[in-house]
Amino acid sequence: MKEVIDVGLPPLKQPFSWAVKSAGMLFTAHGPVRTDGTIDTGTIEEQARLTFTNLRRAVQAAGGGMHDVTQVLIYMTDVADMPAIDAVYREFFKPPWPNRSSAAVAGLVVPGMKIEIVAYAMIPAAA
Repeated sequence: MKEVIDVGLPPLKQPFSWAVKSAGMLFTAHGPVRTDGTIDTGTIEEQARLTFTNLRRAVQAAGGGMHDVTQVLIYMTDVADMPAIDAVYREFFKPPWPNRSSAAVAGLVVPGMKIEIVAYAMIPAAA
């Protein structure tokens, strides 16, 4: 059975849940969305930091920690942003690193949005 996790972000107009937990796995996707629902279109560092803050918010709401994240998929609009994204990533994750894949895409849903992630975490049974 799946459980929708309240991550403290506003609902979207799209048919979408910020985070869903099932059988100890957390499935979540995030971008640079502020708690008021607006999108940060500032620098890649600002957007990445907000995106990973939102991921941490979701993992903690599900009862886990960032060390429980097992895979991260990063979509960016400019591959030249990878070093900046990596620097911010290291603020949120420590070794052993989650499995990761990164891809440059032509664009994201909101103009000016430079990053979006999908992440999976294994949340301890006691959570």
